[in-house]
Amino acid sequence: MKRRVVRGAQSVRAGAFAAVMGVSLLAGAVGCSRSDPTTETGVPVIVLDEAPKDIKAREIEFDGKIRVLGVKMNQGGVLRAGRRVSFTIYWQAKEKLEPGLKMLAALLDDAGERLVDLDDAGPLRELRDGKPAHPPDTWIPGKVYVDQLTFTVPKNVKTWRVKIVAGIAKGEEKLKATGTEPHDGLYLVGTSGTGIKRGRDSSAPSDDSVVPEVRLDRLDAKAKIKIDGKLDEEAWKETSQVKLVNIATGKFERKAALQGRARLLWSKEGLYVGFDVGDKDVVGGFKATDKDPHLWTKDTVEIMIDPDGDGDNQDYYEIQINPQNLVFDSHFDKYNEPKTEPDGPFGNQAWSSGVKSAVVVDGTLDKSDDKDSGYTVEALIPWKSLSKAKKTPPALGDTWRINLYAIQENSGVAWSPILGKGNLHFAPRFGKVLFAEKDWKPAEPVAAASGATPSPAAPNGVNAVVQAAKPPASAAPAAPAPAAPAAAPASSK
Repeated sequence: MKRRVVRGAQSVRAGAFAAVMGVSLLAGAVGCSRSDPTTETGVPVIVLDEAPKDIKAREIEFDGKIRVLGVKMNQGGVLRAGRRVSFTIYWQAKEKLEPGLKMLAALLDDAGERLVDLDDAGPLRELRDGKPAHPPDTWIPGKVYVDQLTFTVPKNVKTWRVKIVAGIAKGEEKLKATGTEPHDGLYLVGTSGTGIKRGRDSSAPSDDSVVPEVRLDRLDAKAKIKIDGKLDEEAWKETSQVKLVNIATGKFERKAALQGRARLLWSKEGLYVGFDVGDKDVVGGFKATDKDPHLWTKDTVEIMIDPDGDGDNQDYYEIQINPQNLVFDSHFDKYNEPKTEPDGPFGNQAWSSGVKSAVVVDGTLDKSDDKDSGYTVEALIPWKSLSKAKKTPPALGDTWRINLYAIQENSGVAWSPILGKGNLHFAPRFGKVLFAEKDWKPAEPVAAASGATPSPAAPNGVNAVVQAAKPPASAAPAAPAPAAPAAAPASSK
């Protein structure tokens, strides 16, 4: 096993992080079907005169033009992790459709995290010479189109239920539908169990009324941090670490394949972020010359920053760094917007974080036949790039909303769990970072009204104190208890 160091400031922009798409499946399970119609040569039939009698009826209508008549889970049982399955949607056009319409679909876990992108899955959707084989504008009105989605349920699924969602888009705009619940422009067509007992999965959220909070003391002016991916300076050793927990439940899972801890520091130059990621098979998987590689589909860490501190999802930033030290960064005007499905751009990708980063891989990158230990990431995000902040560097006492993730194949662990309220962009669930310095004390909070009860303890270290180098002998006072986050919109993923 070799120890590999990937150093240097950001030099490769890795493309957009696709906002986690909200999609849901039907009750029942999916499997390779013998009951779906095929020709004598075994080729699936794409067009029928009428829908089969044995489908589960659905009355979902897109923009008054396209209908979902029903769905079929072709194999009874459950959608177990690692299982090859198929799920069929029966579509019908009510009128001749205009060119440019594209079919969308995805598999989500019960917390709304995207597991599999199904936009190009199956005979109806497969690409031929880079174009869909049977796009909606080729459909004959009144005929029934058989959309058989065949895919493998990811091994990392952890919720008791999964969902399939589908939709129709024209350019950047998704058609609105009636008859089912929306998920970020897609619509629920089915759900299925996974064989995991409901009480043991990651969909039973912990208390979502509070988020973790840290006090972050400014680095001593004499302290120096070298961005080399090693995290071996005294400042890093003396600062507290925050552990990364299950995104959906907030639980720390000691036996999970992906583990992580993170650390924060700040100075007049910028925000320092350090990650220690435990990963037995470290994957990069991209060429340095790849244009907009999808880092989130393999291994990466992610930093979300909402500098207003109010968690309103207005003007926030996203930065990803993978084990190859490839970087994706983008600025978003509001929750997941702007966004172009399915391939981006996502957010305002012209924005550059100017991040200086380095990675050390403890193992062998992209070699699955040996056992790795993981990787560390060290990064400095300069204040000057965060132009949407009210003040940079932050003033003493300012609170920003930040979240820290380690990602593996669209799933992972977080400092502040999302608890099913949305996707990884959902700022009301970001943790709170209080900017302070040695011996600084926050103003005394207003006394609580008589009979008031204290806020419950947040999962994963609410009011933890993160110290800089050479902290005082006495512990710094705890920051005020955080307010409960805003409730997630009903349409959130």
